[in-house]
Amino acid sequence: MNDGYQLQLALPDDFHVHLRQGTQLPAYARRSAAQFGRILVMPNTLPPICDGAALRSYRAEIHTAAPDCQALMTFKLVPGMGTAAVQDCIEAGAIAGKYYPAGATTNAADGVADPQQISDELALMQELDIVLSIHAEDPLSPAMEREAAFLPIVERLIRNYPKLRIVLEHLSSAAAVAAISNWPERVAATLTAHHLTYTIDDLLGDKLQPALFCKPLLKSAADRAALLQAATSGSPRFFFGSDSAPHPADAKLSAAAPAGSYTAPLALPLLARCFEAAGRLDRLEYFVSRAGADFYQLPPKQGSVLLTKKAWRIPERIDDAIPPEAGRLINWQAQRLP
Repeated sequence: MNDGYQLQLALPDDFHVHLRQGTQLPAYARRSAAQFGRILVMPNTLPPICDGAALRSYRAEIHTAAPDCQALMTFKLVPGMGTAAVQDCIEAGAIAGKYYPAGATTNAADGVADPQQISDELALMQELDIVLSIHAEDPLSPAMEREAAFLPIVERLIRNYPKLRIVLEHLSSAAAVAAISNWPERVAATLTAHHLTYTIDDLLGDKLQPALFCKPLLKSAADRAALLQAATSGSPRFFFGSDSAPHPADAKLSAAAPAGSYTAPLALPLLARCFEAAGRLDRLEYFVSRAGADFYQLPPKQGSVLLTKKAWRIPERIDDAIPPEAGRLINWQAQRLP
């Protein structure tokens, strides 16, 4: 595409985003609202979002910061929470419950060690047709193998809950893409801009790039190719979830950098670049604006976003976080339209 080329998309959704808490939350919420009409907010806060009161309070904070973006809410599945707490979250408006394997990622120490610990909660979610969202990694396996190692657990969940709708989040491997394609249609997956753009060599092949350190880890070029093929395929089983996960710059540059990539400010430009390179810009709208909404059974929304083929330089810091490719040029811009 030549410079100046423009592409207007129906207003996109982001089906996986972290907005954090406290004084940082408003900036992160507004940043997502600049490009997305609906965002599915993750519940791994401290304390976690696992009851109706916490969910309502968190949603109100987000709405105050970004009133023109609809916050879709999730709750965290915690062993021992009970079905009454699940019901409470659903009545408060949750559309998904999030399964974090214990110790798998940020604030997951209180997560699930075995699905049997939350069997009653999952049965109720199946009965009420609430989506199960999964961070699909086995934290006890080698770092590069954690996603593949968790797939048998997902198989078990699919067998034990034959009507439960399931979303595997932030796929990173060809093995996971193949598994989704072989499982029932009620199982889908989100794909991130950073897993579609980068590989493990971008993270640590030359100098270590803390802004690209995320979980699950970036994988090989072959894995990225499988992810991109899935994203551009037009399949309703794969849709966008940024997993934008900001951390303050001083934490990212510390001796023990936390996992998470702050991609919200440049998610759509990164995706446009990927889809253009694959010759599939015509399928970008379905990936970001249609497929996920259909899976979550959400109505159409008003508004659009304009993508323009025009270079801009990514700031070194955005909202006191380090974005991927900080200081570099990217050749697409995104602007939300009324």
